[in-house]
Amino acid sequence: MVDKQLIESGNQKIEWARNHMPVLEIVRNVFEKEMPLEGYTIAMALHVEAKTAVLVDTLVAGGAEVSITGCNPLSTQDDVALALDSKKNIRCYARYGASNEEYYQAIDKVLESNPDITIDDGADLIFKLHTERTDLLSSIKGGCEETTTGIHRLKAMERDKALKMPVIAVNDAMTKFLFDNRYGTGQSAWDGIIRTTNLLVAGKNVVVGGYGWCGKGAAMRAVGLGANVIVTEVDPIRALEARMDGNQVMTMREAAPLGDIFVTTTGNRDILTREHFELMKDGAILANSGHFNIEINLEELEELSSSVRTVRKNIKEYLVDNRRIYVLADGRLVNLAAGDGHPAEVMDMSFSNQALCVRYIAENKLVTGVHPVPEKIDRYVAELKLSSLDITIDELSPLQSEYMHGWESGT
Repeated sequence: MVDKQLIESGNQKIEWARNHMPVLEIVRNVFEKEMPLEGYTIAMALHVEAKTAVLVDTLVAGGAEVSITGCNPLSTQDDVALALDSKKNIRCYARYGASNEEYYQAIDKVLESNPDITIDDGADLIFKLHTERTDLLSSIKGGCEETTTGIHRLKAMERDKALKMPVIAVNDAMTKFLFDNRYGTGQSAWDGIIRTTNLLVAGKNVVVGGYGWCGKGAAMRAVGLGANVIVTEVDPIRALEARMDGNQVMTMREAAPLGDIFVTTTGNRDILTREHFELMKDGAILANSGHFNIEINLEELEELSSSVRTVRKNIKEYLVDNRRIYVLADGRLVNLAAGDGHPAEVMDMSFSNQALCVRYIAENKLVTGVHPVPEKIDRYVAELKLSSLDITIDELSPLQSEYMHGWESGT
């Protein structure tokens, strides 16, 4: 039986997000007029929440049929999923709290739509295509990848000559990672942590694992909340940057006994492990803002624990030698599993890139491999965003342009 109240709740969330995504609204209006995706079927594995729904609506407005599921078992908002599934030309298979088996079954259902184009967040959809549904690869024109972790997987596939389709690295667009990864993650990760714990950040030692764009955002917002920030890194240049930005820099082993709140943002595995759990203080809080739930080694933490219990929604307490270690959202993306994800104004740019790159795939024949977002699309999104903010900028004069492109002028 259809839950009309949940559908209405989902539609209200979608409307709120749409009202704060002016760039994507412009793209949608163009798509409605030109129908660039007519006849195309798009398969998606993204976080199923309100901003994603606005992207789906934009693709459908352009003529596409869309099948979508989640890219994380705990990031789906069921009311939004039901609202999407109630719309014409959309099938949504995501649900909150899906088991691993149910999660991959939903991906199978999405692929049963025989897609022409894919949109991924973490590359699980593309991985499934390359391992179990290779029969579909010949009919796929290309795909888009939303996040850093997915790009790492795809570049590894490309390096090993395992990738059999063209994919645009939407994550690497300047109007994506400079804003979504930094300002989006920075705000939404702390939103998830604060609303889940209801604890003060000011005065605490916050350990940020990784100083890529997501880590920079998490550290920057922690400083703004009054925390003392410690950064751990494996890259000497990023470590130096973190120090020059005013953070302490040390190894995770050195940081482990000092941290009150740990936030992992690396996209890699085993950032917090047994050796760190054994050193942590009573009451340490662990949160992950990387795509997969492998940054905090929960198996090792459980092995060390004499008891594990849920003490508050999205908080598990692990008792280790009479010390309490708290893990938020089962180590999954804290900003989505325990919050509403990135702000709509940030996702406005990310999803405009997605929609325009889908159109680019539909209108061009790309060779197999990982492709950058065309610079023209990246700059167009930036221009539209500035316009939506009522901001105008200078232009180069002909003489300035000539100087910047010439080499004859000197001292």
